[in-house]
Amino acid sequence: MTQAISKLMSFDEFQEGKPENGRYELHNGVMVEMPYPTGKHSASAGFQAIELGLEIRRLQLPYFIPKECTIKFNDNSGYAPDVIVLDKQAVEANESLWERESVITHGNWVKLVIEVVSTNWRDDYAHKMIDYEALSIPEYWIVDYLGLGGSRYIGYPKEPTLSVYQLVDGEYQIKLFRGDERIESVVFPQLNLTAKQIFNAG
Repeated sequence: MTQAISKLMSFDEFQEGKPENGRYELHNGVMVEMPYPTGKHSASAGFQAIELGLEIRRLQLPYFIPKECTIKFNDNSGYAPDVIVLDKQAVEANESLWERESVITHGNWVKLVIEVVSTNWRDDYAHKMIDYEALSIPEYWIVDYLGLGGSRYIGYPKEPTLSVYQLVDGEYQIKLFRGDERIESVVFPQLNLTAKQIFNAG
Protein backbone atom coordinates (compact mmCIF):
# COMPACT_ATOMS: atom_id res chain seq x y z
CA MET A 1 0.00 0.00 0.00
CA THR A 2 1.06 3.60 -0.53
CA GLN A 3 2.27 5.29 2.60
CA ALA A 4 1.40 8.94 3.20
CA ILE A 5 3.67 11.31 5.06
CA SER A 6 1.10 13.69 6.52
CA LYS A 7 2.16 17.31 6.09
CA LEU A 8 0.41 19.46 3.50
CA MET A 9 2.91 21.07 1.19
CA SER A 10 3.18 22.90 -2.11
CA PHE A 11 4.79 21.33 -5.17
CA ASP A 12 7.91 23.47 -4.66
CA GLU A 13 8.16 22.34 -1.03
CA PHE A 14 7.72 18.76 -2.19
CA GLN A 15 10.55 19.06 -4.69
CA GLU A 16 12.84 20.53 -2.07
CA GLY A 17 11.87 18.23 0.78
CA LYS A 18 11.30 14.78 -0.68
CA PRO A 19 13.81 12.15 0.47
CA GLU A 20 16.57 11.20 -1.95
CA ASN A 21 15.93 7.49 -1.52
CA GLY A 22 12.65 6.00 -2.65
CA ARG A 23 9.97 7.18 -5.05
CA TYR A 24 7.50 9.84 -4.01
CA GLU A 25 4.53 11.69 -5.45
CA LEU A 26 2.50 14.63 -4.22
CA HIS A 27 -1.25 13.97 -3.95
CA ASN A 28 -3.32 17.03 -2.98
CA GLY A 29 -0.58 18.45 -0.79
CA VAL A 30 0.39 15.14 0.80
CA MET A 31 3.73 13.50 0.06
CA VAL A 32 3.09 9.84 -0.75
CA GLU A 33 5.77 7.15 -0.78
CA MET A 34 5.05 4.87 -3.72
CA PRO A 35 5.30 1.08 -3.36
CA TYR A 36 8.73 -0.28 -4.16
CA PRO A 37 8.34 -1.91 -7.59
CA THR A 38 8.61 -5.68 -7.94
CA GLY A 39 11.04 -7.19 -10.41
CA LYS A 40 8.26 -7.87 -12.91
CA HIS A 41 6.96 -4.32 -12.58
CA SER A 42 10.42 -2.90 -13.29
CA ALA A 43 11.03 -5.33 -16.15
CA SER A 44 7.77 -4.37 -17.86
CA ALA A 45 8.42 -0.63 -17.51
CA GLY A 46 11.99 -1.04 -18.77
CA PHE A 47 10.88 -3.17 -21.72
CA GLN A 48 8.33 -0.56 -22.75
CA ALA A 49 10.88 2.26 -22.54
CA ILE A 50 13.31 0.28 -24.71
CA GLU A 51 10.71 -0.68 -27.32
CA LEU A 52 9.31 2.84 -27.58
CA GLY A 53 12.85 4.25 -27.71
CA LEU A 54 13.65 1.94 -30.62
CA GLU A 55 10.48 3.08 -32.38
CA ILE A 56 11.44 6.73 -31.83
CA ARG A 57 14.86 6.08 -33.36
CA ARG A 58 13.53 3.97 -36.24
CA LEU A 59 10.99 6.59 -37.30
CA GLN A 60 13.23 9.54 -36.33
CA LEU A 61 10.48 11.01 -34.20
CA PRO A 62 11.26 14.23 -32.26
CA TYR A 63 10.62 12.56 -28.89
CA PHE A 64 12.68 11.32 -25.95
CA ILE A 65 12.13 9.20 -22.85
CA PRO A 66 13.77 10.48 -19.64
CA LYS A 67 14.89 7.97 -17.05
CA GLU A 68 12.68 9.71 -14.49
CA CYS A 69 10.35 12.66 -14.58
CA THR A 70 7.69 14.31 -12.45
CA ILE A 71 4.59 15.86 -14.00
CA LYS A 72 3.39 18.89 -12.05
CA PHE A 73 -0.40 18.76 -12.18
CA ASN A 74 -1.02 21.85 -10.06
CA ASP A 75 0.48 23.63 -7.07
CA ASN A 76 -0.21 20.69 -4.74
CA SER A 77 0.01 17.56 -6.93
CA GLY A 78 2.72 15.91 -9.00
CA TYR A 79 3.10 12.40 -10.42
CA ALA A 80 6.10 10.31 -11.46
CA PRO A 81 4.91 7.92 -14.20
CA ASP A 82 6.73 4.66 -14.90
CA VAL A 83 7.37 5.73 -18.51
CA ILE A 84 6.89 9.12 -20.15
CA VAL A 85 7.44 10.15 -23.77
CA LEU A 86 8.17 13.86 -24.29
CA ASP A 87 8.41 16.22 -27.25
CA LYS A 88 12.10 17.17 -27.19
CA GLN A 89 11.92 20.57 -28.89
CA ALA A 90 8.85 21.68 -26.94
CA VAL A 91 10.46 20.78 -23.61
CA GLU A 92 13.72 22.54 -24.43
CA ALA A 93 11.94 25.67 -25.72
CA ASN A 94 9.19 26.02 -23.13
CA GLU A 95 9.96 24.14 -19.92
CA SER A 96 11.70 26.56 -17.59
CA LEU A 97 12.38 24.01 -14.84
CA TRP A 98 13.93 21.39 -17.10
CA GLU A 99 17.51 22.71 -16.90
CA ARG A 100 17.45 22.38 -13.10
CA GLU A 101 15.23 19.38 -12.46
CA SER A 102 13.33 16.67 -14.32
CA VAL A 103 9.91 18.33 -14.00
CA ILE A 104 7.23 18.93 -16.62
CA THR A 105 4.69 21.66 -15.89
CA HIS A 106 2.49 21.43 -19.02
CA GLY A 107 0.74 18.45 -20.57
CA ASN A 108 1.31 19.92 -24.04
CA TRP A 109 4.83 18.51 -24.22
CA VAL A 110 3.78 15.01 -23.11
CA LYS A 111 2.98 12.51 -25.89
CA LEU A 112 2.37 9.41 -23.77
CA VAL A 113 2.39 8.39 -20.11
CA ILE A 114 2.46 4.81 -18.85
CA GLU A 115 1.65 3.54 -15.38
CA VAL A 116 2.39 -0.08 -14.46
CA VAL A 117 -0.17 -1.12 -11.85
CA SER A 118 0.87 -1.94 -8.31
CA THR A 119 -1.24 -2.42 -5.19
CA ASN A 120 -2.28 1.26 -5.44
CA TRP A 121 -4.30 0.57 -8.60
CA ARG A 122 -7.01 3.07 -7.65
CA ASP A 123 -4.53 5.91 -8.17
CA ASP A 124 -3.82 4.80 -11.74
CA TYR A 125 -7.40 4.08 -12.82
CA ALA A 126 -9.12 6.98 -11.04
CA HIS A 127 -7.09 9.96 -9.83
CA LYS A 128 -4.30 9.92 -12.40
CA MET A 129 -6.59 9.16 -15.30
CA ILE A 130 -8.73 12.21 -14.47
CA ASP A 131 -5.69 14.45 -13.98
CA TYR A 132 -3.87 13.30 -17.13
CA GLU A 133 -7.08 13.91 -19.07
CA ALA A 134 -7.33 17.41 -17.57
CA LEU A 135 -3.76 18.10 -18.74
CA SER A 136 -4.79 17.06 -22.29
CA ILE A 137 -2.14 14.33 -22.45
CA PRO A 138 -3.07 12.58 -25.71
CA GLU A 139 -2.43 8.99 -24.64
CA TYR A 140 -2.25 7.15 -21.32
CA TRP A 141 -1.55 3.43 -20.84
CA ILE A 142 -2.35 1.46 -17.71
CA VAL A 143 -0.41 -1.81 -17.71
CA ASP A 144 -2.18 -4.14 -15.29
CA TYR A 145 -0.11 -7.31 -15.70
CA LEU A 146 -1.68 -8.98 -12.64
CA GLY A 147 -5.29 -7.97 -13.32
CA LEU A 148 -5.51 -6.04 -10.03
CA GLY A 149 -7.81 -3.24 -11.17
CA GLY A 150 -11.48 -3.08 -10.30
CA SER A 151 -13.85 -5.07 -12.50
CA ARG A 152 -15.52 -1.81 -13.57
CA TYR A 153 -12.21 -0.92 -15.26
CA ILE A 154 -11.00 -4.25 -16.66
CA GLY A 155 -14.12 -6.41 -16.70
CA TYR A 156 -14.92 -9.73 -15.06
CA PRO A 157 -13.39 -12.23 -14.64
CA LYS A 158 -10.39 -10.04 -13.97
CA GLU A 159 -7.32 -10.85 -16.04
CA PRO A 160 -4.13 -9.06 -17.15
CA THR A 161 -5.24 -6.05 -19.15
CA LEU A 162 -3.57 -3.13 -20.89
CA SER A 163 -5.89 -0.12 -21.01
CA VAL A 164 -5.17 2.55 -23.62
CA TYR A 165 -6.81 5.92 -22.98
CA GLN A 166 -6.78 8.24 -26.00
CA LEU A 167 -7.92 11.86 -25.94
CA VAL A 168 -10.88 12.56 -28.23
CA ASP A 169 -12.58 15.97 -28.04
CA GLY A 170 -11.04 16.58 -24.64
CA GLU A 171 -12.12 13.26 -23.10
CA TYR A 172 -10.42 9.89 -22.83
CA GLN A 173 -11.82 7.03 -24.89
CA ILE A 174 -10.74 3.60 -23.63
CA LYS A 175 -9.64 0.44 -25.41
CA LEU A 176 -8.69 -2.75 -23.56
CA PHE A 177 -6.05 -5.22 -24.80
CA ARG A 178 -5.24 -8.72 -23.55
CA GLY A 179 -3.14 -11.74 -24.52
CA ASP A 180 -1.95 -11.71 -28.12
CA GLU A 181 -3.95 -8.63 -29.10
CA ARG A 182 -1.77 -5.99 -30.78
CA ILE A 183 -1.67 -2.66 -28.98
CA GLU A 184 -3.24 0.20 -30.93
CA SER A 185 -1.49 3.52 -30.30
CA VAL A 186 -2.15 6.89 -31.93
CA VAL A 187 1.26 8.18 -30.85
CA PHE A 188 3.05 5.08 -32.19
CA PRO A 189 0.72 3.76 -34.93
CA GLN A 190 3.32 1.35 -36.35
CA LEU A 191 4.16 -0.22 -33.00
CA ASN A 192 4.06 -4.01 -33.26
CA LEU A 193 3.67 -5.23 -29.69
CA THR A 194 1.05 -7.41 -28.03
CA ALA A 195 -0.35 -7.02 -24.54
CA LYS A 196 1.31 -10.30 -23.52
CA GLN A 197 4.73 -9.09 -24.67
CA ILE A 198 4.36 -5.99 -22.53
CA PHE A 199 3.17 -7.96 -19.50
CA ASN A 200 6.06 -10.44 -19.83
CA ALA A 201 8.69 -7.87 -20.87
CA GLY A 202 9.39 -9.67 -24.11
